[in-house]
Amino acid sequence: MQIDAVQQGPVTPPPRSAGGWTTRGWLGAGSAAALVVLLALTGCGVWALAHATDVNKRLIDRWSPALIASVRMESALINQETGIRGYGMTGKPEFLKPYQDGLAQQRAAARALEGLAEGDGRATADLARVRERAEQWQATTARPVSEAADPVGSAQQRTESGKAAFDALRASLAEQQTHIEAERQQARRDLQRARTLRNTVFTAIACVVLALIALAFAGLRRGVQVPLERLRADVRRIADGRFEHSIASSGPADLKALARDVEGMRRRLARELEFSDRARAQLDERATELRRSNEELEQFAYVASHDLQEPLRKVASFCQLLERRYADQLDDRAKQYIAFAVDGANRMQTLINDLLTFSRVGRLHAEDADVSLATLLQRTTNSLGMAIEETGAVLTHDPLPVVHGDPTQLGVLLQNLISNAIKFRAPGVVPRVHISARRPADGAEGADRRWEFAVSDNGIGIGPEYAERIFVIFQRLHTRDTYPGNGIGLALCKKIVEYHGGTITLDTGHTPGTRFVFTLPLAHADATAADPEDC
Repeated sequence: MQIDAVQQGPVTPPPRSAGGWTTRGWLGAGSAAALVVLLALTGCGVWALAHATDVNKRLIDRWSPALIASVRMESALINQETGIRGYGMTGKPEFLKPYQDGLAQQRAAARALEGLAEGDGRATADLARVRERAEQWQATTARPVSEAADPVGSAQQRTESGKAAFDALRASLAEQQTHIEAERQQARRDLQRARTLRNTVFTAIACVVLALIALAFAGLRRGVQVPLERLRADVRRIADGRFEHSIASSGPADLKALARDVEGMRRRLARELEFSDRARAQLDERATELRRSNEELEQFAYVASHDLQEPLRKVASFCQLLERRYADQLDDRAKQYIAFAVDGANRMQTLINDLLTFSRVGRLHAEDADVSLATLLQRTTNSLGMAIEETGAVLTHDPLPVVHGDPTQLGVLLQNLISNAIKFRAPGVVPRVHISARRPADGAEGADRRWEFAVSDNGIGIGPEYAERIFVIFQRLHTRDTYPGNGIGLALCKKIVEYHGGTITLDTGHTPGTRFVFTLPLAHADATAADPEDC
């Protein structure tokens, strides 16, 4: 049978475009741009934090301590003035204690202000003026009164000048504190602006990050997810059987290339499917013709076999009648010729019957059913009773199960295997035939649905080189004179076993004698228990 060739030209894939960005390129460029933006925003955030920290330090670490130090200096000078005035009015030495403590406090406050005013010209000038006027008051009033033998008289002499000097000192202190307070207020305003700037920068950073995330999501969806969804939808349509549906390419260059590759595969599959459909149609047509031809051949074989049987019977019958009627007129040579003719006719009849039996396996049979091999073996041994009795053959078997198949064909299988074991016995040895049955080991192919049988004997055996040849029809290993037969028995056994879905092989490692191993399906009840999904 020949299938007409369907010409298939080479499938030319769609042209590829060299330009365009790939998914990796888009992701790389987007990531780089986002990284640059994030670095710039990070720099702005760092600058805003540093600026706010600097303004805060200027307020907390400089002008607030400076104002406190100025107030302490003013308090120290007031303590000095109070002590000198009390000492000048009473002349009692205990009034000098506030003056002396005030001097120490003044020096400490002056050192603190000196460090805080460093780098600021106006604060340094204010401190110098306060020191100058404090020194002037101390030189003209405080020290002369504290050192005088008559502090009361000395104090009265310097009342006006001392008051004027201390008022000037207070004015300098007030001016210094006013300047420091102005710097503190400016620092507060700067700090507020810095905080506002910091909040604005971080809000902008948050907004830009959210915008980048939204852009990345939208870009991935539009550039990757949407083209992939389109490609997946197209592929699903093709998988559902719509092979004529073309695949459109979209998205980045690599996704377009993938879509073009899938489109090329679809075109090739469509052509292959078209070729397969044409081939299947031709096969169906050839199968129909072959089925019709087989039916005609079967009918012809049936008719021919019946038409041949009658002439062969006539040939054999008339040859035997000729021999009986003219026996006294025939010599030994003529009788031998007649015997040859009769034997040839009988063998031809046997051959025709065997061929009919071989051709009918799998076509003309009773309905398959569960068959007890033990019962079938009993019937087979009864039909072979004469051969078993003449040879003294010993037939043994394991407990035989129930299998599913055609009882008639399975009977022919057992009869051929047992009769062969008896026929090809070793000279002078009583033939022993054993039939074993077992389930294949777990994990073996078909282990849950088949029985494995073996027919073993102690006969002449078969060489391993003939393991395949013996199952071919009309193949004989011995002459017809040595062992009678047509060479169909084992071929018929193989055809029966294969019809039942099993296999039959020669065990080449069995000695002495021959061992045939074959498999048969489980009975329906056993098969259902072994495969519950079939329930």
